[in-house]
Amino acid sequence: MTIMHVDANSAYLSWTAVDLLEKGYPLDIRTVPAVIAGNPDDRHGIILAKSISAKKHGISTGVSLYESKQKCPQLLVFPPDYDLYLSCSEAMYHILLEYSPVIQRYSVDECFVDFAHCEKRFGRPEAAAFEIKERIKRELGFTVNVGVGSNKLLAKMAGELKKPDLVHTILNQKELEEKLWPLAVGELFMVGRASVKKLSKINIHTVGDLARSEPVLLRSLLKSHGQLIWEYANGIDQDRVTPGDQVLQKGLSNSMTIKYDVTDKREAENYLLSLTDRVAGRLRRHQCKASLIGIAVKTNGFVRYTHQIQLPFFIDDTTKIYRYACSLFEECWKGEPVRQLGIRLSEFARKDEYQLSLFDVRQMEEDEALNKTVDEIRERFGQTAIYRGTFANTDMKPLEGGINDGNYLMMGGYKQ
Repeated sequence: MTIMHVDANSAYLSWTAVDLLEKGYPLDIRTVPAVIAGNPDDRHGIILAKSISAKKHGISTGVSLYESKQKCPQLLVFPPDYDLYLSCSEAMYHILLEYSPVIQRYSVDECFVDFAHCEKRFGRPEAAAFEIKERIKRELGFTVNVGVGSNKLLAKMAGELKKPDLVHTILNQKELEEKLWPLAVGELFMVGRASVKKLSKINIHTVGDLARSEPVLLRSLLKSHGQLIWEYANGIDQDRVTPGDQVLQKGLSNSMTIKYDVTDKREAENYLLSLTDRVAGRLRRHQCKASLIGIAVKTNGFVRYTHQIQLPFFIDDTTKIYRYACSLFEECWKGEPVRQLGIRLSEFARKDEYQLSLFDVRQMEEDEALNKTVDEIRERFGQTAIYRGTFANTDMKPLEGGINDGNYLMMGGYKQ
């Protein structure tokens, strides 16, 4: 089995750089200290992506823009453009489809490609990986790392070895021991800070140390997780590339930090409408309907509330999803000032697979026609080309939020 892991280098920043250059911006922001970050005036001035030059100034993702500018006063700051990022992700995906029909979208900027049975057509995996890397750079304008491994874990770890714009392989035991084992144990996939601390107490500091340890000892220290990371350290991973969208498998979500504390119920519901409109559009873009709707509320006292409803049917209509979201909000909100809001959709069925109800068919067809028209206008003329009258003559954006799948309103998530 041969698997490739294709990962866009500094995706948000690179994609913004390509877009700026196409629009005539005089500077490639990948070559200078630059970051993608939210607006600090809107209370979400956090670094989302950084250039290599910014990294050399000690700037890292997840820290505040204020702190970053203290380290590098000349730092260039650009806002995120999530619609652009989805378009770039889609373009990369379509190039990969030319090399294999079995592709798993792991996140917006990375994919796994099952290269099995493709060697007759494209030759050695390493050569094909280099060709993919160069094609993406030439045709789309941004760079990727391609890891080639004998399973998904090794492909992902290979791609992380050195960046940017490189191909790495871990295809056999020799490469595993030479390339993976010398790494600090914290660099191994699924080994977090808490595990690193526990492992260091028993003198496990590198991936090789972990690989040579006794599984019984690791299970006593970390339970089943100890067994898992021992297997990973030894290059063992039975997980297969599952065609489709890993993001979709985890759910579609959208959340935002509001500029000010919201105390009015109707105003909070308008923000929910804005979040719902965007995430429902993405649901339809995936040609899916959802049956589980959840919301999350974070107060100005940093207290979180979550509430969800499992429907006995599937929907993709913005208005219907919004009504359920409002009902959930009313049930869980206790009147405190609201700082953050989020909505999540999951439990999907493909649009052509779900069972139609015999009731309200006409209304369903009208709703679908309206949603389709709105989606097509936004696809052609931009996301704000058409919006609801609720947002006319207000300071609110008609489509709030961005890409938060797998990290639903800062409530933990999947380590990547």
